Amino acid sequence: MYHIKNTILAAAFMLLCLLHVKAQNEPVSPYSSYGIGIVNRSSNGILDAMGGVSYAMQNPYYINFRNPASYAAFDSLSFVADAGASLYSSRMQQNGTTQRNTYAKPGYLAIGLPVTRHWRTSLGITPFSSVGYTIESSSHIENVGKVDYIYSGTGGVNRLYWGNAFKICKGLSIGLNADYMFGTIYAGSNTEFEGNNLLNTFINDIYKVNGIYLTGGIQYFFNIGEKNRVGLGLTYGNTAYIWAKEQLMINSYSGGFVSTTTYDTILYRDDLRGSLKIPQSVGAGVSYTYDDKMTVAADVTWQDWKNYRFMKQADSLKNSLTASVGIQYIPNPLSTKFFRRMAFRAGGKYSTGELQIRNKPITELGVCIGVGIPLNTFNTHSSINLMLEYGKTGTLASNLVLQNYFKVSLCFTLQERWYQRVKLD
Repeated sequence: MYHIKNTILAAAFMLLCLLHVKAQNEPVSPYSSYGIGIVNRSSNGILDAMGGVSYAMQNPYYINFRNPASYAAFDSLSFVADAGASLYSSRMQQNGTTQRNTYAKPGYLAIGLPVTRHWRTSLGITPFSSVGYTIESSSHIENVGKVDYIYSGTGGVNRLYWGNAFKICKGLSIGLNADYMFGTIYAGSNTEFEGNNLLNTFINDIYKVNGIYLTGGIQYFFNIGEKNRVGLGLTYGNTAYIWAKEQLMINSYSGGFVSTTTYDTILYRDDLRGSLKIPQSVGAGVSYTYDDKMTVAADVTWQDWKNYRFMKQADSLKNSLTASVGIQYIPNPLSTKFFRRMAFRAGGKYSTGELQIRNKPITELGVCIGVGIPLNTFNTHSSINLMLEYGKTGTLASNLVLQNYFKVSLCFTLQERWYQRVKLD
């Protein structure tokens, strides 16, 4: 009962943290105005500190939802919970001007547990994409004067997944994630005329999406000698058609963007239906572990974003390729000394990105370090994990935006024995 109480309290704490983060500012990036926003490529907080490697990684004490075959590693007598959140500090540059932003991003919440001897399951929620931008520009039109344009957007798409993994034979496992994709994206544009009697225009688009997306995975691990272990992993995400509904409203108004006096509704429609096409993806990885102390891994991911469609419309997207490498070192996982059981992590990642604007690819580069701190409050397999990442995305060429960011992430993992009877003396 004591362990169950601790587990419930910890899970409630993690959920409150996620709800608090969700209420914070949305991510700020002009590139989130394309497609369905900034696509989330993160795994759990532990693997993110290793550059995001995940396809050939599995562990009984954390949840790797990037490859569902990894759930097979869960202890047959234990319950696992995993949650994380991040804080960003970014600097955007364009044409000699600089803008700084600080914002929080919702992380993930996941649980994992055994079902039978060869069957493990996991349930969780994590963002799939995030939208957050405000873009202002102006022009001068003859016989009209100065015209200001304001484009804004918020929201995103989330994924609620249910994953299952099965042990086929020694070292071999397969798994499947069934994701329920849902979310709302708000997109607005204002056109304002200065110094004349013309009415301003506001176009408000609200997109609501929901549907199923499937990802399958396979992993195989084998030993070389007594201290060397090699892992291979592969995942495939199917092309998915997610239901979408658009609500469109066009208003004319007087006054400024901040203090608006609505004059008339020009158009209102809430019966526009279509689909969001999420393209297929393939991921592969390899890992090597020596004596359960040092692990190195590498991943590569390809996704067919060129075939992306939203309400039958394409965008400035191309196929993306992402590579990541990482390392973890634990001095002595079985030691009774606190510092000998700490985990030290580092990694890097590079993505060609799915955006191509003005014939320029919007690439992303990031490096990260992290540390895992064991928690004796619960047991030796629970931990708090911290990560610091520096990255940049975009370019200054062709009057585009270069964004540099620092990311601080906090991840809490809990592993508790639930299925062990207490023996009385």
